[in-house]
Amino acid sequence: MFFSLFAGVNPAKAEAALNVNADGAILVDGETGKVLYEKNADSVLGIASMTKMMTEYILLEAVKSGKVKWDQEYTPSDLVYKISQNRDLSNVPLRADGKYKVRELYEAMAIYSANAATIAIAEVIGGSETNFVKMMNEKAKKLGLKDYKFVNSTGLNNRDYLGQHPQGTGPEDENVMSPRTVAKLAYHLINDFPDVLKTASTPRKFFKEGTDDQIKMDNWNWMLPSLTFGYEGMDGLKTGTTDFAGSCFTGTASRDGKRFITVVQNAKDANGQGSHKARFDETRKMLDYAFSNYSKEELVPKHYQIKGHKSVPVIKGKDNQVKIYTKSAIDMVVLNGDKENYKPVLVLDKKKINKKGELTAPIKKGETVGYLTIEPKNGEKVSFLTEEGQKKIQVDVIAAQDVEKANWFVLMMRGIGNFFGDVWHGISSTVKGWF
Repeated sequence: MFFSLFAGVNPAKAEAALNVNADGAILVDGETGKVLYEKNADSVLGIASMTKMMTEYILLEAVKSGKVKWDQEYTPSDLVYKISQNRDLSNVPLRADGKYKVRELYEAMAIYSANAATIAIAEVIGGSETNFVKMMNEKAKKLGLKDYKFVNSTGLNNRDYLGQHPQGTGPEDENVMSPRTVAKLAYHLINDFPDVLKTASTPRKFFKEGTDDQIKMDNWNWMLPSLTFGYEGMDGLKTGTTDFAGSCFTGTASRDGKRFITVVQNAKDANGQGSHKARFDETRKMLDYAFSNYSKEELVPKHYQIKGHKSVPVIKGKDNQVKIYTKSAIDMVVLNGDKENYKPVLVLDKKKINKKGELTAPIKKGETVGYLTIEPKNGEKVSFLTEEGQKKIQVDVIAAQDVEKANWFVLMMRGIGNFFGDVWHGISSTVKGWF
């Protein structure tokens, strides 16, 4: 059932004046996953070290469940030691006989994109990186991701593994995802484990501080407020660069109660060249647009009653109807001035109403009888990354009062009254037919 909430003429919907210079890009609301802009969002592209968001997710989940402890110690395998000594890759050098806590390996991965530290985490959780890659692909499926393939935990090209890449993958394989899928992974990561942003937003930190192995880790996210391309509110999330993937970045920033997530894959400058600066410039373009043109608005207030449908008929009750209203408000990020272009949609619970649309007493105050959501008046579909996000613009519709069940005598008298009413109706119809 569709009911209009807002008055006025629908203004023409503003179109995003964006031309993001990347092979693929997407901009979404960080709270609901509402898609605000997209370019080739379903094209499967290289992701490089943005891969590490999945490794982070699985690690944080393992820590939460108690399967892994932050102070758990790890001694490097032969592969991890060899990879860690390659300074052409992003790494913190590890000693072959050293002992490293999971937390410091995690910080090296999240802040400095350290590849050997990432493989170490994969081995801690999966026993081997081969097993961990299976876990990555299984977790992607459980999260409802599409358009992806994980062949290692780091985002490196498998050639960098010096012949020791995970079993079942090719020697030149590299991880791939679509921009929409990367954004969905980032959405799950920051909403399921918001503490990840505390680490991701650390501009610099010393690995093994105070020891002979101390090394300074500067965050590769140069859009953090204190770094080269500082952006107000930026607090994550993950960069990535390989020859195959180009310059990539998943960013997120929060201001004034609004959070946005951006993804660019193979970002390029005006001359068509990929660079670290290009991925941050294109990200800035999307975030500037989002913060300037979108506002978080209350589209439906708490205890809202739908005009013309403020109550629902009730059978077998002391009252023959019950008032209904929304349990809470609906807030959503919308284009400035676009609030009036949305309408509420009421859906009553089919399990609770009969074919005539009636509820059956008894009914308790606060009992859920359906839900209310919103849709654009022009019929356009609002796209969300997840079903969970879609439900964030859906609120329960509840009974505003108790309706007790009528006793047997009242029900009997109503039945008699209805019987004679039907008889009288039949007689009157017949009489009318005589004249």
